[in-house]
Order: sequence, then C-alpha cells, then structure tokens
Amino acid sequence: MNRRNVLKALAATPFLGALPAAAQEANWPNRPIRLLLAYAPGGGTDNVARVLAAKLQGLLGQPVIVENKPGAGGNLATETVVTAKPDGYTLLMGNQGPMTVNQSLFPNMRFDPLTTLDPIALVADAPLVAVAGPGTKAKTIGELITEAKAKGEAFSYASASNGSASHLAAALMFQMAGAEAQHLPFRGAGPALNDVVAGHIPFMITTLPSVMGLIQGGSVRALAVTGEKRIEALPDVPTVAEAALPAYRASAWYGILAPKGTPAAISTKLANGIMSSLSTPDVAKRLREEGAEPAQMGGPAFGGFMKEERERWAKVIAASNITVD
Repeated sequence: MNRRNVLKALAATPFLGALPAAAQEANWPNRPIRLLLAYAPGGGTDNVARVLAAKLQGLLGQPVIVENKPGAGGNLATETVVTAKPDGYTLLMGNQGPMTVNQSLFPNMRFDPLTTLDPIALVADAPLVAVAGPGTKAKTIGELITEAKAKGEAFSYASASNGSASHLAAALMFQMAGAEAQHLPFRGAGPALNDVVAGHIPFMITTLPSVMGLIQGGSVRALAVTGEKRIEALPDVPTVAEAALPAYRASAWYGILAPKGTPAAISTKLANGIMSSLSTPDVAKRLREEGAEPAQMGGPAFGGFMKEERERWAKVIAASNITVD
C-alpha cells in the first residue's frame, strides 16, 4: 500500500468507527431495558413505574423490567444507574428524595444526581394528603395550624421517616405557619398511620394510596391536599394553599433519568415514548388512582425543575435542622 492509500485509510477510520455507534442508536432498543427504583415493591413509586413500564414495553417493542433496589435512602439505586453504561438500557425512576433532597441530608455522597444523570422526562406529580385522627378535634387545616401554634412542641406530627416527602411537606407547612410542632418519625407510612388512627399522634401528611382506605372508612379525616390544585380522588378536600397558606406547595413526583452521556437520539426516542404513554387514557386513569397527575415535561424542563426543588428543600432542611438517622 502506497503513502496515498495509507492516508486515505487513516482518514476514513473515524467515520468507519462511528458507524457501529450510530447503528446502535438507530436500532435502540434491541434488548430488554432495566428500570431501577429505590423503593420496595408495592409503594407509590413502584406502582407508577410498573404502569409506565407496561405501556412503554408495547411502544418500544422490548421488555421494560422494573427492578427494585432499596437502600441508603435511595442512593443505592441511583448510584447503580449513575455508573451504568450510557446506552439507554439502564434507567432510573427518580423522585424527590434521591434526586433533590439527599444532597442536603447526606454530606458525603459520592455523586450528584443533577450532574451525573441525564433527565429524560417528568412522569407524574403526586400531591400528598394531610390527615388528622382522634388525637385532635380540628376539622380543617386552618384549625389544625391554630392548635399547633397554641401548643408549640406539645403538638406532634408523624412521618414515614426523617427526610421523607411526608416529613418535609409537614415541616414546610409548620415553618410557613410559624408553628413549633414536634416531629415523630416512623419506619414507613403504615406504622405512622397506626398511631394517628389510635389517637396517639394527631396528624400527618402522607401519600394518597397509603391512607385512602382509612379516609373512606372514617378512621382519619382528610383536611387538605398539598399540591397546587385539588385532586380527582378527593374533590371536596381543599389544598393547603387555598385553605390556609396561599404560597404553600409540596408533592411527591416521579421522573425518568439515564446515565450521563446517553445519546440524544436514544433520549429523544425514550422521551417521546414516555409522553405517548402518559397521553393514553388507561395510563392516566391508573396514575390518578395512585393520586398522581400525569406530567408532560421533557428533559431540559425536568432538569430545571429538579434544580429549583433542590434549592427549595435545602432551605427547609436547614431551617428545621433535619438530619437522617
């Protein structure tokens, strides 16, 4: 081979090397996709993930396998995806805690989700429900806040755990109201609700699926929902904002993220599949049954939303001196 032919071959090498990657992106997906989440089966995050996975599987033509990987406050599943190959076959169902709260609770985290993951799409927003049991006579969220302000630290509230969505939503509410209520964390919403139902603790904020049966059975009273608008499952229950604190807003939310560097073509195809899934009546119905509202927010907007959430909850955590066990 003469010099001219060698130079031609070398010049062609980068282009030829790029072809396999381009072909892989164009053919994605051609094998099963893993969707990791940081919680055990049966909870709100798990239910939302499985509803979405079932619809995506039909749209993408490959199995979408939900993999539960709880541990380390959600950091275990997150780190697994952070360190995975950015090829679109390992995804994360992220939510408020691991994505935007843990940086303020775990000072020695080895990664930052906002810089080591690519946001694909926000899937759903899930307002929480403020409920009261026989431990208080309050019939409205305004009456409960008045009672909490009068009693100070003698008034207590339960949560699913330190730093959980239920804890932060209540902490924000009492901060905004100027009340010094005592926080009593539990290991999950179920045990916390048991003490609210028994009257040992007057109040908590929790997810709709965890408490809907108790509301319907009359064991607890739904005082307010924490989102920006009322929810379909409890149309007569006002928001905290309309009933007591106009600027208040809190919710659990769920979104899909991929390892940093996932090709744009794959991210776009995945985002389009998610948006198409959320637009179908059956998926929307299932999500609303979980107390969640389908979202239509793509990657860039989702990334900006998470940054705002990080800054907002960091202030709440600092003001309440919240720490993890």
